[in-house]
Amino acid sequence: MEQSYNKEDALVLLSGGQDSTTSLFWAMKHFRKIHAISFFYGQKHASEIKWAKKICKKLDINLMVTDISFMQNLVVSDLFKKSGKIKPKDHPLQEDVPSSFVPYRNLLFLVLASARASSLGIRHLVIGVCETDYSGYADCRDVFIKSTQATLHLATDFREKNVIIHTPLMWLTKSETFELARELGCLDFIITQTLTCYYGKTKMNHFGMGCGECPACTLRKKGFEEFQMKYGDKRGT
Repeated sequence: MEQSYNKEDALVLLSGGQDSTTSLFWAMKHFRKIHAISFFYGQKHASEIKWAKKICKKLDINLMVTDISFMQNLVVSDLFKKSGKIKPKDHPLQEDVPSSFVPYRNLLFLVLASARASSLGIRHLVIGVCETDYSGYADCRDVFIKSTQATLHLATDFREKNVIIHTPLMWLTKSETFELARELGCLDFIITQTLTCYYGKTKMNHFGMGCGECPACTLRKKGFEEFQMKYGDKRGT
């Protein structure tokens, strides 16, 4: 049985993509009030911030957008390049890691989100990372989240106010994430109002917006088609 925190608030890390927005709807079901935070870090698909703003406006959720674009001066990733293709592998630092991987990104996100949460009197963070459809991102693994939570506790002496990191998608495949969206009553919203594409393309496809070819779109398309085969596209049911 899922635990409900309907007397407490939560802060959701929102990118404007499928996973973070599904996690947002999950949080809306389980918590009293939701706040959101998005990060601009110089990513080539920064148009996702625009969609995060639209999502929060439609759902009447307070959103803080934080500029941490200094990251592109510190770490290496093809996600910072304004041109060129994003590849499933061939990261500049290690060839078997996706070129889109931004080292230390989620760690920095969680540290800054924790700081924001503490100023709001919130101890619950929600992030849409997933290990089941592991794409080579080390900072999407369950062990990383648990380690980060422990480190955040050691960084303060807040005791009963220590941050709790929730990862509702951690053990779901992409098709199961679509099914969760259907169960939450937001499947059509996820398909039409979220942007996951690395290139920020807003072309509408049967699986949602995107170029349809980058690694993010390929994973989303594959997951949606598996969802259709396994569950059927029962929007609104």
